[in-house]
Amino acid sequence: MVFAHLADVHIGAWRDPVMKELPIKAFEEAVSVILARKLDFVLIAGDLFNTAVPPLDMVKRTVTQLQRLKESSIPIYAIAGSHDYSPTGKTMLDVLEEAGLLVNVMKGEVVEEDGKGRLRLRFTQDPKTGIKMTGILGRAGQLDKHYYKDLDRGPLEKEPGKKIFLFHAPIAELKPKELAQMDASPVSMMPKGFDYYAGGHVHIVEDVSLPGYAKVVYPGPVFPASFSELEDLGRGGFVIVNEDYEIERVPIAVQETINLRIDAEKRSVEEVNLSLKELENTDVAGKIVLLRAEGELAEGRVTDVRFKELIRAFMEKGAYAVMKNTARLSSKEFEEFQVAQSSAEELEERLIREHVGQQPIGLTAEEEAKLTGELFAILGEEQSEGEKKYEYEERVVKAAKARLER
Repeated sequence: MVFAHLADVHIGAWRDPVMKELPIKAFEEAVSVILARKLDFVLIAGDLFNTAVPPLDMVKRTVTQLQRLKESSIPIYAIAGSHDYSPTGKTMLDVLEEAGLLVNVMKGEVVEEDGKGRLRLRFTQDPKTGIKMTGILGRAGQLDKHYYKDLDRGPLEKEPGKKIFLFHAPIAELKPKELAQMDASPVSMMPKGFDYYAGGHVHIVEDVSLPGYAKVVYPGPVFPASFSELEDLGRGGFVIVNEDYEIERVPIAVQETINLRIDAEKRSVEEVNLSLKELENTDVAGKIVLLRAEGELAEGRVTDVRFKELIRAFMEKGAYAVMKNTARLSSKEFEEFQVAQSSAEELEERLIREHVGQQPIGLTAEEEAKLTGELFAILGEEQSEGEKKYEYEERVVKAAKARLER
């Protein structure tokens, strides 16, 4: 038995058209590796897509790759992630499962027990290897916590044979320092006794063994989904797991990256511009250039720094893409505003938590936070390709009303 574990593919991510091509290219390359290695099956631990309603052209290319795996008798087992989950409860995974291209392993029902509803999951068994799989989807703002809270662990832990649990959530024991503000749950939220815990959501490369949890693995994103991730990781990847649950990390480098940093601390605009001019000789052909400038200028304004000239020079030299980050660049001539570096999801969750309870709507703080998060997700859905504006607005309003009436 040898299988692949992917997570956080984020097909459709990146606004820039050039960068938007890279997640799907990385997925195509991952599928080629899986086919060449003739693996037994594939796990996708959430966020195959970047939105619940991804662009049609990206869906078509994704279907082509899933079809390649199907034609080679390599099944795909998946769960929805916080990005490809829809507040209506439907995801693109439902469409792909209906087409016979993958299996969503979060299956079960709520049963009444001692006057309380308990989530009782069912296993999906791979016919070739006999491996049993189940898992819990991910939702934005950690709204998936109630699934774990209501989970009936007993039958899962007592199930004999080899078994895998898929999850899309941050684990407190594995949370890196840079994500210290992210809400996370202890590993004990998951049932014990599984042979492998296939994680997603947190874009870190990590695998550990914890008491009661033999192998907990985050494979990292198939392609980085942000500027800082590209800086830190440089590339994406996934893992291949053998019958002894030993990990082989497979790098996916669809485009080379180069990090360039400018230290502007106590320097004038003229001095910084000279440093930028010197960078024009850098070999950037075919590379993603990540240009970060930070520090407080001793004199001059940030707007006088000639980034545009450098970016133009890089593009003329054949750079694949040039991205600039000046979040930590400031000037003494202006009041400095401090903005915490957090993901959109973290900021959204923190703002929700800070403002719950301000209106008497008859809900507990937890219920109000959950409702607000779900409404945010509904209102944040993108307009689909070919969908008229009025159709999009009607769809969003209908979904919001349906949620409010529940």
